Amino acid sequence: MVSTVEYILPLKWTGEGPIAELADYLAALPDWVEVTVVDGSPQNWFERHERALPPRVRILRPDASSTGNGKVIGVLTGVRAARHDPLILADDDVRYSAEQLREVVCRLDDADLVRPQNYFRELPWHARWDTARSLINRAFGSDYPGTLAVRRSILEATNGYSSEALFENLELIRTVHAAGGREARADDVFVARIPPTARHFRAQRIRQAYDSFAQPGRLAAELAILPLAACAARRPHRLLAGMGALIALAEVGRRRQGGRPVFPPTSALWAPLWALERGLCIWLAVLSRLRGGAPYAGGRMRLAAHSKACLGRRHAQAHTRPRQGAEAQ
Repeated sequence: MVSTVEYILPLKWTGEGPIAELADYLAALPDWVEVTVVDGSPQNWFERHERALPPRVRILRPDASSTGNGKVIGVLTGVRAARHDPLILADDDVRYSAEQLREVVCRLDDADLVRPQNYFRELPWHARWDTARSLINRAFGSDYPGTLAVRRSILEATNGYSSEALFENLELIRTVHAAGGREARADDVFVARIPPTARHFRAQRIRQAYDSFAQPGRLAAELAILPLAACAARRPHRLLAGMGALIALAEVGRRRQGGRPVFPPTSALWAPLWALERGLCIWLAVLSRLRGGAPYAGGRMRLAAHSKACLGRRHAQAHTRPRQGAEAQ
């Protein structure tokens, strides 16, 4: 079979990770997918990963001259080294099946970027909690997954996307739009993720809330959650009505585009808890903003993502290259 797709996985583990499980997953990817892991882990762990990963996997070091968001640097290192135009960008916890890969690549035939939907394949309490966020996103449009398919040609036209942005997926999507690229929202293609540890989940609460600075309308709505909840608390029937509305909204997201088989019936019930958490964390994110930005790798990053207008001006002269066939064999 002829390889036609590049699978790029940015990796950075500062301790022992499930490298054997990851190696088994990468080894099982279809023959028509070539795999590049860009590993920014410390040297001792890099060497361990290099020994453990299967021979089919090409492992690279990220570009040492770049600064900012390490995931973006890893992705762009892989993009520059890619051997094919269709690219799958995936976090280390994403687990595609062959059928899902084929479907995403097929949809890339008529698009420059494809956005599938992630779901957690196991559901500890914190995965159920975070699933509510995905359902609310789906109710209003599309979620932001840990994987995207994109054409290398459009990223060449834009010279990549900014590593200054903390919300890297939104930055990439907006960059493709700014260059005139077409996005296909694959809300009906469900790709599994391994849930994080509860400790990692807790550590990401304020960091994820900080992403809302890139979406002013969402930011305003989230800042209003605590004041509205405080007012409603004096009238319990209003509080219950608000909770019911959030559950109903999440249920709309669960039912959209065939989501019921992967999102359990109880998923929507977690929406009020998630909303209350976000209502608190968004104010803590404001404090982080006032202190110079969200903590990141021993420093702070102020920018969540560039605005559409800013990227539109920056990439006004970018032109997408003619699309190449991406037939998966």
